Amino acid sequence: MIRPRRSALYMPGANERALEKAKSIPADVLVLDLEDAVAPDAKAAARERVCALVADRAYGEREVVIRVNAPGTPWHADDLRAVAQAGPSAVLLPKVSTPQTVLEVEQALGPGPEIWAMLETPAAVLAAPQIAAASERLPVLVLGTNDLANELRAEPVPGRAPLLTALSLALLGARAAGKVILDGVYNDLKDPAGFEAECVQGRQLGFDGKTLIHPSQVEPCNRVFAPSAEQVAESREILAAWDEALAEGRGVATVRGRLVENLHVANAQRILAMAEALT
Repeated sequence: MIRPRRSALYMPGANERALEKAKSIPADVLVLDLEDAVAPDAKAAARERVCALVADRAYGEREVVIRVNAPGTPWHADDLRAVAQAGPSAVLLPKVSTPQTVLEVEQALGPGPEIWAMLETPAAVLAAPQIAAASERLPVLVLGTNDLANELRAEPVPGRAPLLTALSLALLGARAAGKVILDGVYNDLKDPAGFEAECVQGRQLGFDGKTLIHPSQVEPCNRVFAPSAEQVAESREILAAWDEALAEGRGVATVRGRLVENLHVANAQRILAMAEALT
């Protein structure tokens, strides 16, 4: 079963108005944030508010994730205890650089929510295959591109050329373990064209979706990461041609002059499954 994760919107856990507004925002995933978006003196109140909303199922059937504070911070252990009781879809764990961190959090949580891991450092990217494979409870990797760019001393340029190696390595690690991976955020809310271009780039690279910092980014992100009408039509043609070829005892087919093999069939099935999940 394919679960759409085109858009994952960060919502500040200390902002009661934003948390209420999130109920009507059509993001595939809501990430209720206890980490970067919350000041130290507001951490406890934000934790209580977010966990109460999640426990009450305030956001319906959609995927709701809580980003906790990183291991080693004063709030991490309390976050894990509260989140385990609230029962979100997943815990988003920041600052993961080794698979051991995933295993320690898994043990601390006990049975319950999934664990999503953020890759925010060069060490994390280089360990992406091991982190992705650390646990069956870890289905999703999330790129933290702001912190990653800072540690790489990379300049913020259109096209993200300084980050492409890291993005590709993270993708390779996720796919080697059969996991989902989400692209990092786009910071300039006054540049919607640049944001959409980066969504297109992320989709072309192979990302399953993108993390977002503002509700205005949800619609273009959902559109870019959804199968287009042309992709759906071509996928149906591929499956029909493949079925016909098999019925005639042939191991290959052609669609629009291009050879169709097993890998094209699998991709067409994935596209149609995603389109079906979005209806």
